[in-house]
Amino acid sequence: MARRAPIQPPQALRSRLDQRHRRLTTTRAVREAIVSLAGILNCPVRHQGGEEIGRLVDVVARFTLDQAYPPISGLVVKVARRRVFLDASLVAHLGNNEITLRSARVDLRDFERRQGELLLARDVLDHQLVDVDGVQVIRAADLYLAPTQGRIRLVGVDVSAQTLLRRLGPVRLRTRPTPNRIIDWAAIQPFGAPSASVHLRTSHEGLHRLRPGELADLLEDLGREQQQELLEALEPEQAADALEEMDPEELESLLRGAEPEQAALIVASMETDEAVEALRDLDDEEREELLAHMPDVRAAELETVLGYAENTAGGIMTTALVTARRSESVGLVRQRLAEMREHALEVDAVVVVDDLGFLVGDVGLFALVVADDTTEVGELVEEAEPITVEPGSPIGDVASKLVDTRRSSVLVVEDGKPLGRILADDLVDALLPERGRLHFPRFLQ
Repeated sequence: MARRAPIQPPQALRSRLDQRHRRLTTTRAVREAIVSLAGILNCPVRHQGGEEIGRLVDVVARFTLDQAYPPISGLVVKVARRRVFLDASLVAHLGNNEITLRSARVDLRDFERRQGELLLARDVLDHQLVDVDGVQVIRAADLYLAPTQGRIRLVGVDVSAQTLLRRLGPVRLRTRPTPNRIIDWAAIQPFGAPSASVHLRTSHEGLHRLRPGELADLLEDLGREQQQELLEALEPEQAADALEEMDPEELESLLRGAEPEQAALIVASMETDEAVEALRDLDDEEREELLAHMPDVRAAELETVLGYAENTAGGIMTTALVTARRSESVGLVRQRLAEMREHALEVDAVVVVDDLGFLVGDVGLFALVVADDTTEVGELVEEAEPITVEPGSPIGDVASKLVDTRRSSVLVVEDGKPLGRILADDLVDALLPERGRLHFPRFLQ
């Protein structure tokens, strides 16, 4: 299930780039005032009279949902053998060579992390982050601070190799910002905060505009802990869409590393054929554990498909069927279809059955669209028998049926009753797994 690289529409890409160029770090005043976090670590902190009281250990920033640029709430300074906290209101000047306080009288309180705060050097510098505009996983080589909007704020992150070399070079060069590859902080989604009670940009709003393929790329690039945090930030359906696009080996590793409850919730939200494929790659004990954490109805659906060999019709079918009886109205069936909108890619027709559940016909969506609401579904059933295969049929026979009939799907039927449906793109995925997952357009029939 190797994946093709996602294609970024030119208009959408231009929009993202334009948005990035309008960010705060493009403001001349901000760029001229930028201070390198890596450069000021261990620099002297002096009081108003110029006397050194200690050395900077870290910078504390407060993260809230309504702040694109987190304000600095204070400094952690090493005074003798103590690590003390100095409130940001005491800072008169934050420069690349030293930090000056407003007063010679300061309250040297021991540092204690508060809710919503992160230590920028400890928690963010050299950690993985996600650039949701550039759709890439990055590592923070440096962080940039600047006075803006009445506060000293975290405004950007540098990911350049030049910056890493600067930090390894002579001390006199470490304080000089080199923002050649600065990324505005508003475009960033950090991961892996060591404190379970603290999450950067808790809303994760930028992630929700990414496509499943883009999210899959990010998941594959992140470490295990960061993968889990990303999954927790997504709705189960969005996470499921992303997992469907992942490389099988990466997906297998991710599921094994996740908590069973979380993994089960996501797999249950995947399309049936993709969920079954993911479960097949796990060992028996792992598979049973995930199934045990799923709703009974969904677990039963997946166990039904798992019961068939993967190279058979039953092994690649989807069980997301929309059924109707002959006497039901088209309007009622349309309502039923609306309730199945989350399975839109799996539904291209409605299965018509009798009162005992035996197959009567297969009505395409186009016929339902053009019919009146009061029309009985039975009137739309064609005289020709629906295209069907047995669950044990080899997938080669399924391919022949689809080619011969020029249909977009075939029903899987056992003892006269419909079990599932095989769509053309699912068949291609099964026949050519090395080509990656394909999605054919769903045209109304």
